[in-house]
Amino acid sequence: MLGELNLFTTLIYMVIFLYGLVIGSFLNVCIYRIPKKENIATERSHCMSCGTQLKWYDLVPLFSWLFLKGKCRYCKAKISIQYPLVELINGVGYVWIIAVNGFNYVSILYCLCVSALLVLSVIDWRTFEIPVAFNWYIFGLGVVRCIVDFENIFTYLIGLVAVSGFLFICFLVTRGRGIGGGDIKLMAAAGLLLGWQNILVAFLVGCILGSIIHIILMIAFKKDRVLALGPYLSLGIFIAMLWGYDILNWYIGLIIG
Repeated sequence: MLGELNLFTTLIYMVIFLYGLVIGSFLNVCIYRIPKKENIATERSHCMSCGTQLKWYDLVPLFSWLFLKGKCRYCKAKISIQYPLVELINGVGYVWIIAVNGFNYVSILYCLCVSALLVLSVIDWRTFEIPVAFNWYIFGLGVVRCIVDFENIFTYLIGLVAVSGFLFICFLVTRGRGIGGGDIKLMAAAGLLLGWQNILVAFLVGCILGSIIHIILMIAFKKDRVLALGPYLSLGIFIAMLWGYDILNWYIGLIIG
């Protein structure tokens, strides 16, 4: 019986992973087209080098890239490793969230949020701008959680302003030079979804990781001092989704003990 249960669980995770890969393929479309203001729904997928419309077997998430050895079938131009990486990260992210939090409505909301975080992180990394549509999307997920978990609504409403309020003050004091408006909106939307405890953890973890990673990038790759904060905040949000309360309890234990 235990073997059957483990086999069933493994199959469920495989389905979730494959679903994440498929969604990840669409995320790549969003990453490429949204900054260019192109339609993400109606225009057929095509090679960025030769313009040839791609067949379905050229678009199988992850596996097509591996089978084609990272090159276009038609013109042999290199295909960015971003495509399989985004698909893989999205698939693994889905499985990770459900493995830690269980298969429930919160995990579903978190998975949907992770996909948005992945897209906005890549776009912010390249353009230093977070498309406002993704913040509204995450905000909508937060509204759903408030409705479903209405008895704890104040946890989420406080989360809406717990970090974003502080960042907004920084924005005013520095006249927009210290923090971007997109980062403020992101933490407001994510705070409504995660609640005040987890969004505080997300912010602290994101800032710590951002500081460490960006210093390494500056030293090793001569990266500019200006950093896109969105990817690091998104990573902090993801970590808070998985272990937010554990990290918070550990930190409180250090202070008390």
